[in-house]
Amino acid sequence: MTPLLLLPLFLPFLAPWSARRTLDRLPPATALRVLTVSVLALAGACVGALGALVLTGLLKFPAFASLGELIHPLRTPSDRLVLPLAAVATGVLTLSLLTLARSASRQIRALRTARTEADRRPAAGDLCVVDSPHPDAYALPGRPHRIVVTTAMLRSLNPAEREALFAHERAHNRAGHHYFLVAAELAAHCHPALRGVRDSVRLAAERDADEAAAATVGDRRLLATAIARAALAGQASPSTRPAFTPAATTGPVPQRVAALLAPTGGRPRAARWTAYLLVACTAVSVTAGTAGVVDFHHEVEIAQGENGM
Repeated sequence: MTPLLLLPLFLPFLAPWSARRTLDRLPPATALRVLTVSVLALAGACVGALGALVLTGLLKFPAFASLGELIHPLRTPSDRLVLPLAAVATGVLTLSLLTLARSASRQIRALRTARTEADRRPAAGDLCVVDSPHPDAYALPGRPHRIVVTTAMLRSLNPAEREALFAHERAHNRAGHHYFLVAAELAAHCHPALRGVRDSVRLAAERDADEAAAATVGDRRLLATAIARAALAGQASPSTRPAFTPAATTGPVPQRVAALLAPTGGRPRAARWTAYLLVACTAVSVTAGTAGVVDFHHEVEIAQGENGM
């Protein structure tokens, strides 16, 4: 067992802070892609490292060693170190799989319910109005894409604010933001620290939709007002929409409103470089995880007698 396998398990703890820096320093669309690729890579490296640790522990037992066709003992540190690590890795992988399955089942049911309800309603283009006393509005993925809004939300906004809200939700569907949200949700189940990166991905998706809607509407203040009023209207109302359906009221709304009202302009180049701390963290994690897995495979080949001792 190589110590390199431990790096992908500890480096994700640095990711939430660096993810926030990335979102602060890069344009929202760029940050969304960087964050999503990074969180998937960090999750993949973590799962690979955990899998190698589990296999290392299993191959210490004669029954599994015979299944692996080992003719020599697998060279590892003391069993007092390897077996507890393997047991912990097995528990973590099992728990991650169970929570992922439960979350996926719940979200799929919520998506089916939302699609069924939307398909039953008459639609005006991509807009579907649901009669409900709870203010809510969100972009519903699928074919065709829908913008779902409740009657209570419509009553909470004036006509101009409604159009601004619809522009925001249409921006989500055009950009396919639900794919990014699904990817971040899956990755968040692989390591607890990646939940913070998932939140940054969600915020990046909202900021990207904010900027796209502002360009469409042509009035950043109007859009900021619409988002703030929609959030205030819906904050005390329960929402049954799936977690990966983007909505204008998602995330830290005051931060998004402030970004819309702030003067636009380029970011200093020196400040942009601080955003790539997440990229560096991801690269180190993936490199260490890959090297660790390759080293583990090499040790297995030696134990199988395929390479010289």
